[in-house]
Amino acid sequence: MVAVLLLLAGGTATGCGGRATTHHKPGTSHEQASGDVGTLLATQDGTGHRLRQVPAQGAPEVRLTTRPDSEDGWNLQLVVKNFRFTPDSAGGAALPGAGHAHLELDGRKLARVYGPWYHLPAAQVPEGAHTLTVRLYTDDHTVWAVGGKAVEATAELTGGPPGQGSHSHAAPTPTAPPQTPQASPPTPRGSEAPDADRTVTVVVRDGKVVPAPGRVAVKRGERVALRVTSDRADTLHVHGYDKEIALPAGQEATLILTADRTGLFEVETHESDLVLTQLLVR
Repeated sequence: MVAVLLLLAGGTATGCGGRATTHHKPGTSHEQASGDVGTLLATQDGTGHRLRQVPAQGAPEVRLTTRPDSEDGWNLQLVVKNFRFTPDSAGGAALPGAGHAHLELDGRKLARVYGPWYHLPAAQVPEGAHTLTVRLYTDDHTVWAVGGKAVEATAELTGGPPGQGSHSHAAPTPTAPPQTPQASPPTPRGSEAPDADRTVTVVVRDGKVVPAPGRVAVKRGERVALRVTSDRADTLHVHGYDKEIALPAGQEATLILTADRTGLFEVETHESDLVLTQLLVR
């Protein structure tokens, strides 16, 4: 009888889709729902996230490589070991060898990364020498750590004068200076957005993103409409395109952009720091 009950409990936990349910209950913090994976340290990384220490054997590992993009910036590859990217369970409990990464330039966060490839536009790298860092996080936003140190990797980039092509860290890497994100006025609910080839509709409610964050494949040159409704005032931001739009509480807002850059671009909210989707432009 005990064995049968255990089997039934296990089936309930995984659900019909077979994937374990990791999201914590409303009203509990990430740390309260993180379970007993590793040891939660008092030490924090530079962005205020606590370290979650695990034994060195079988611990997540990451290596960062940079390759110049033929048109703009760099294509970054995160080579991971004992780790898998889990964008659909971000915000849930810490599970062994799962989570996402943060990308930083000289200690300044650029984006969350939910896959092995990320396109870094030249416009985000000012002129001069810089250190690029990727750090691995759990789904509950604590940092994977070994021996009291965060699991991370770095690479050197050199930004150059505007108007020149980009190169890898092995040679000077000209780039354009940072651009101020372009804010767009919100589109009131019920109004028609300009013609678009692709429309992505997202709803944010109680800190949850519906549908769950994933990737949207887009052909280069297509016009994409991002229609977002949030239950709290926030700001929508498209990394790599430096596009922003205000999200009034309870009102749908639409951001239109032309996908004229290839790569993987993250769409997120600023205040709640939620990833809404990723645009994969080819």
